[in-house]
Amino acid sequence: MANVHVKSGGLLTTVQDAGRIGYQKYGIAQSGVMDLSAYRMANLLVGNAPDEAVLEINYLGPELIFDEETMIAVTGAATALTINGRPVAMNESHLVPAGGSLRFVKMERGVRAYLAFGGTIDVPAVNGSKSTFFKGHLGGFEGRQLKPKDTLTLSDVRPFKKKVLPAEFVPTLAQDVTVRVVLGPQNDAFTGEGLQTFLGDSSYTVTPYADRMGYRLSGPVIEHVESADIISDATVMGAVQVPKDGQPIILMADRQTTGGYTKIATVITPDLPLVAQLQTKATLHFAAVDVDEAQAISRAYEADMQRLTEYLDF
Repeated sequence: MANVHVKSGGLLTTVQDAGRIGYQKYGIAQSGVMDLSAYRMANLLVGNAPDEAVLEINYLGPELIFDEETMIAVTGAATALTINGRPVAMNESHLVPAGGSLRFVKMERGVRAYLAFGGTIDVPAVNGSKSTFFKGHLGGFEGRQLKPKDTLTLSDVRPFKKKVLPAEFVPTLAQDVTVRVVLGPQNDAFTGEGLQTFLGDSSYTVTPYADRMGYRLSGPVIEHVESADIISDATVMGAVQVPKDGQPIILMADRQTTGGYTKIATVITPDLPLVAQLQTKATLHFAAVDVDEAQAISRAYEADMQRLTEYLDF
């Protein structure tokens, strides 16, 4: 058992895991981490189960004080961090001594970093998940972001073991990316010119209205055949809605459970981390793949993650 005291909570630091699966039919958002790859790698570096809860840190990180020596690892957005004032590297495990402090200095590239502890964050699971849906005050630490004077309790704290992420798995965090999509389910609601605009040489810019619910983009107008409205149906992470203004919105972890706008495509799962790390004014392009190609890409992604798991499991 160990306690972690919050000296500063940062801009938006929440407890997250892989999400609340199977409850959208009850109107409960999935939530969970935005960058699944960084999340999985953080847990691997400290020897946790792949679905263990972590802290998701947005833009400005926290300062934490540790009662007992604790193993940690930080992945995701390129972040300067210190232990007791000494700079330490991301993408590897570190030991914070008893009484020590971990401080996030600044985020240099990307948007979200992930802090895994070598142990279990002791907060209640709600509907099978510890993820925070702060707009609904559900899950995580009292259903909200961390703030000064909060204390997290860690159980099943494990001894330190040094692990380093191989360079090939460290993300580049580019701010001009191409993301692959599978068209549908309402791609027939768009004109041929609209589809060409969406998939052609056009680029879209991330607006300031980009958060855990969705990324609003700005760029060439995507033309509908008639209306942008449909009878509301289920949403998935990565669905690209296009309302009547013709500007796409990529739905993310805290998205609404159903939506009444046409969805032109869905970003494939291995490319969602690219979206999750895009800053305001970053640019992205869309490229279509079919279902077979998307499944092949996903299988290759999972094979790489299995290879990483085997490499770090020593």
